Parts: sequence; structure tokens; C-alpha cells
Amino acid sequence: MSQKFYLIILKLGIFLSFLSVFLVLPNLLFPFITSKQIFFNILVEILAIFWIAFIIKFSFYRPKKSLITFGLIGFFTALLISSIFGVDFNLSFWGDIERMLGWFHIFHFFIFYLIIITVFRNWNDWRNLLIVSVVVSTAVCLYGLFKINYSTIGNTAYVSGYAIFNIYFALILFFRHIFSHNKAGLVEFSYKKNNWFVGTFYLVAAFIMLLVMNVTNTRGALIGLGISFLLFFILFIFYSKSKKIKIYSLIVIVFCIILISLVFIFKQSQFIKNVPILNRVTQISSGAVTFQTRLISWKAAAKDFHNHPILGTGFGNFAITFDKYFDSKFYSWTTSETYFDRAHNNLIEITSTAGLVGLLSYLSIFVAVLYYLFQGKKQNKISKIEFILFLCLFVAYFIQNLAIFDSFVTYLSLMLALGYIYWLTNNKEEEKPDYESSFTNNELSTLFIAGLIFLFIIYQYNIRVWQMLDGTIAGQIAFGHGDIEKGITAYQEALGLNTVLDRDSRSSLLNFLSSNSGALASLSKEKAREALDFAVKQAEKNVKYNPADSIMQMQLAQILNTASMAYTDKKEKFYYFSDQALAAIDKSITASPGRATIYPIKAQIYITRGEKSKAIETLKYAISLNKDYGDIYCNLARVFLYFKDNSDNFATMDKCLNFGGVGFFGHPEILDNLLKHYLAIKDWKQVIVLYQQYAIIQPKDPQVLAELAKAYKELGDKNSAIKTAQKAAEMDPQLKDDADKFIQDLTK
Repeated sequence: MSQKFYLIILKLGIFLSFLSVFLVLPNLLFPFITSKQIFFNILVEILAIFWIAFIIKFSFYRPKKSLITFGLIGFFTALLISSIFGVDFNLSFWGDIERMLGWFHIFHFFIFYLIIITVFRNWNDWRNLLIVSVVVSTAVCLYGLFKINYSTIGNTAYVSGYAIFNIYFALILFFRHIFSHNKAGLVEFSYKKNNWFVGTFYLVAAFIMLLVMNVTNTRGALIGLGISFLLFFILFIFYSKSKKIKIYSLIVIVFCIILISLVFIFKQSQFIKNVPILNRVTQISSGAVTFQTRLISWKAAAKDFHNHPILGTGFGNFAITFDKYFDSKFYSWTTSETYFDRAHNNLIEITSTAGLVGLLSYLSIFVAVLYYLFQGKKQNKISKIEFILFLCLFVAYFIQNLAIFDSFVTYLSLMLALGYIYWLTNNKEEEKPDYESSFTNNELSTLFIAGLIFLFIIYQYNIRVWQMLDGTIAGQIAFGHGDIEKGITAYQEALGLNTVLDRDSRSSLLNFLSSNSGALASLSKEKAREALDFAVKQAEKNVKYNPADSIMQMQLAQILNTASMAYTDKKEKFYYFSDQALAAIDKSITASPGRATIYPIKAQIYITRGEKSKAIETLKYAISLNKDYGDIYCNLARVFLYFKDNSDNFATMDKCLNFGGVGFFGHPEILDNLLKHYLAIKDWKQVIVLYQQYAIIQPKDPQVLAELAKAYKELGDKNSAIKTAQKAAEMDPQLKDDADKFIQDLTK
């Protein structure tokens, strides 16, 4: 094939790759992630076939030596080695469905980088590529502004990171458009009206992407972008020869400092609170919940570092470290999102999972970037404005990554930025004419061999994964419709494909069956047992990846306990499963001894076995890990209720309710028993809490509201009593006379 034909295919493929950012296919598990990555993988793998043949046939186009490329090769090699010697190769190399950040997937971004530095070789090429990136990002941000803040990306932090890159890409396009370069490498102002007209669109795009920060409210990105903007004007003071620009830059810096100071001084004002981006800035504090929980994860990484200093625990295996050193103080900050599979700090993440080798190879990429930026500016290959813009871009990127990690869109944008810098330092080469248009033997053999290899990869590691994900969603839909048998069959077919990414599909099945064991009642006893046997085997497969994985062992314990309950009529079989459940939950606890939420699962296993004292002992130990974690008190209170044990005189129940745990009790019979106790001792505060819960589970019962109104009256809350009585009368007109009399008595 001709040089021109190859270039058209490869360039078109690169442009099409940006469509992946928009993809959210609801028939896939974790659609915001899988839709994008699988499409991108397939496209890059197809392009790789043509790229290999292209650079073999046309040697002139082969990537030139570059420290950036060497840095990337070193980084991906370090990650691969850490994956091989890590604690869970499957997770390191293939990743999971929730993130799709295994080595296999992110290596596609390196191939993407190699292709763009091969075929994008002049400013017109790069202008078009940057425009595509900016247009796509602007569309994503517009969707985030007017539809939903996480847009088509699925995470506001990812949207912010994506916007940061493309704000600077838009500024590069703007300055490239309105400024020309003189022989000294400086910029000269262009007064062409057409330049300003088109350039305005780039500024509008940058402004739209800046506005999205007001709805994403990602503090790391706000700090990174804010500091990079200040740095932009500081660098202008140092590098500009124009006194006016120096003065204007200084004015902007002073203005920004004053503005930021005023925001913090008047952070309690209504104006600041009503502007999301300003309100979010004022919440930047070491006492913030997100900072404290991330600090716990960073401390865990520090404690474990001496165990794996060179290669880490294995790329992508941070969850193992986090679980091992999990501090139950975490629950004092929040009871949600207690599982960290990433360190939420890119440098700590890489150091922990890939060791010093991974960290140094990662940093070498940016050392190379700095070297080329300074060298390029010195040699007049890079204009001062682009030099400043790229310094600011990477400062913003680094700062925001101190509180997050890379994702699909940031990897995509990072490779684009690195490729552009590569071109800036290699942009004086001219394309050579196409001397060979017909197929050569080497070309044909390369296309054939590369085609076979990559088509196998496409089918085995993308198409089959797609089918598995589609089958998983089919199973979940069937479960949602109450068709358990159909759901189990769908899962069996999906997991029968035996893909490398079955882990999360298995987990979704296990979580459903463990949490909804009663749903199996719709099946015959034989089919229910067959379904549970299948589920147990899936849990065991997950555990084999890494027997020290606390979550996998916990899921195994839960499904084994569920299986044991299906054999209450067969004592030997019951204890066969139950004993294994205890062994699995003990391994889960060993892997994460400070995680209080595991202990209620162990207590539940003891309850299933009828071992009351062991269940209580287990939960009391869990309480000792963090006495301010209310959920464990509620679990213990439920044990006392289950065994009809009033030995603690409802003291545990009091603590549960005081911690807001009434949601643990959703059955009317349980609430009736609790109300009987608290009405007898006239604890109106708890009576109100219980009736409020009653009103949630029986929203159409006016009598519940009537009783709640009486409780408000006893507590002395007349306003709430009146409103509740009126609501009861509206619900049941027959209560109107009683409600009017009740209200009249209150207002005397």
C-alpha cells in the first residue's frame, strides 16, 4: 500500500479514538469505563497492525530516539515486572472491570503515543488533532454543565482532569493562531481580524471547560489549575521582554492573591456559600473528610513500603496494602467508600505498587519533558508561550494527581501532550516522497502475521469480555425482575466464557445471592443448591487470584454461609459449608484486622450456627476497634433481639439509635417490640425516631403519623406535632376531628 493510504488509515483511526470518550453503553457492567476502554483497545489494536507494516515499509517514519519515549518504555517495563512479581498478577496485568487500568489496557495508550508521533509530523496535523481533542472535551463539559456533572466520563474528578489538559490545549491553539514566531523564537502579535475571530472560539472552549469546575467541585483539580494559572503569570514576568506584559502579569497575580484572601476571610458569607467553586475552595482543609481518609491510605502505604521497596506489591494492588493497615478511625470520618483500591495520590500509588523502580521510571518521563522544554526554548524550537503553557499544564496535572490517579481520559490526554512535545523537538524533518506504492513481500507478511496476532487479541481479550459483560447485565436485569432462574442461567453463560476479567462479574453474582438469599426460595430446593454450588465455585476462583485478598475471602465466607443455610436439613452438609465460611472469614480478618465491617459477617455465621456467645463476643471486639462507629452497635443490638436477650437492658440499642442506626430495623414486628420498651420508659426521643422509621416503611398508614404526633407532643415539640397531625388528617379525613381537637389542645 502507498504511504498516503497508510497515513490516512492511521490518522483517521486516531481521530476516531476520541469518540470513545462519549461511549456509555448501558448493556455493559461499569459502562462508563468498559464502553470506552474496549472500543479504544480494539481500535488501537487494529491500527497497530497497519502501524507495524507502515514503519517496516517506510523506515523514514519510524519514531526517532527520544528520552520521552525511553521514559515511557522504562515505565511500562517497570510496571510489567512489578506485575509479574506482585501479589496478584491477574489484577496487575488485566485489571478489573471497575477501573480497567491493568497493564494490558494502559499499554494501549503507549501504542497510541507511538502512532501519533509517527504520523502527525507537521503543525497542520497537530492543529487538527488538538482541535478534535478540545472539541470533544468541550462537548463533554457542556454535557456536564447542563445535564449531569460527571458527564459521559462517570466521575467528576476525571472530568476535571480531562478539562485541565484541554484548557491548555485550547490555549496552545489560541496563541498559535494569533501569534507568529520570529527568528529569535519569540512571539509577535498578529492584528489580523480573522485570527482573532477564530481564536475567540478557542478561548470560549477554554472558558466552558473552566466553568465545568464549578459543577465538578474537585478540590485537587481546583488547586492544581489555580496554582498553574498563577505560575503562568509569574513565568510571564520572568520570560517576557515587554514591560507592559510584566506589569499586567504582576497586577493579575496581586489581584488573585487579594481575591483568594477575601474568599477565605468571608468564607461564611452567603455569597461565597452560594457559589459552588468558591465554597469548595474554602473547604480546603487538613480536617476535610476526604483528606483525612486519604491520609489513612497514605499512612498505610508508608507502613508497608519497607516490605516491597523495589518493585512494590504489584501494579494495581494497592487495596492489599490499604486493607492490611486499615485503621478503624476511618469510620469516624465516614462510613461510605471504605474500600480504597487506589491510593488517591499518583506518586504514592506508583511507589506502593511498583516500588522505587516504578516511581523513578515514571518521574523520568517528566524529567525528559522538562529537558526538552528548556532545550527547545533555548534552541528556539519551542516558543516561550508554549514553553510556559506546558510547564503550567504539567504543574496542574501533577498537583491534581496528588489527590487522584490517572484514568482513561487523562492517559489519553497525557499521551497527546507528550506526543506534541516530541513533535516540537523533531519538527524540522521533511516528509520524503513515496517511492513504493505496491505491496512488498515484507509488507504482506507483516500484515498477515500482525493481523493474526492482533485479531486473536481483539477476539479473546475484547470481544469475549464484551460478551461476558453483556451477559452479566442480562443476569442483573433478570434478578431485578425477580426471575432468579433466568438470572443464574445468564451468569452461567457469561462466566462460562472464562475471560481474564471475570472477577467483577463473579463478585456481582456473589453480592446479590449473599444479600438476597431469600430470593432463592422461588427455586426448587435442588436448583437453589445447584445455584449456590455454582456461586461458591466462582468465589473460590476469585480467591485463587490472591488468597490474601480480604474482600475476596469475605465474599467467599458470605456465599458459603448462604450455602450452609440451604442445608439446614442435612447437618453434615451444613457444617461442611459453615466451617469453610468461618475459615474464609478468619482469613479475611487476618488480611484486614482493623476493618470493623468484616466482624458482623463473622457474627452472622455464628448466628447461623446458633452460637450466640461467639457472635456477641465477635461484635464486642469490633466495637473496641472504634467505639464511635454506630453500625456495629446496631449489629449487636440485632443479635440481642434475635436471641430475645435483654441482658444489656437495651443499652446497646440506645447507642445504635443515638448513632442514627434506626435504618437497621425495617420490619414492623421489630419496631413494635422496640416501641413497647421505649413507650414504657417514656423515652420520647427514641419513640419519635422509631415512629419516623415506621412512617418510612409504611408511608400510607395515617395511624403511624397520629402516634408520631403524640410523641412530638410529649417531647414538647408543638410545631412538629401540629404538622404531623395535619398530615395524618390529610391522609385519612376520618381523623380530621381528632386532629383538630389535638391541635386545639396544643394551642391553648
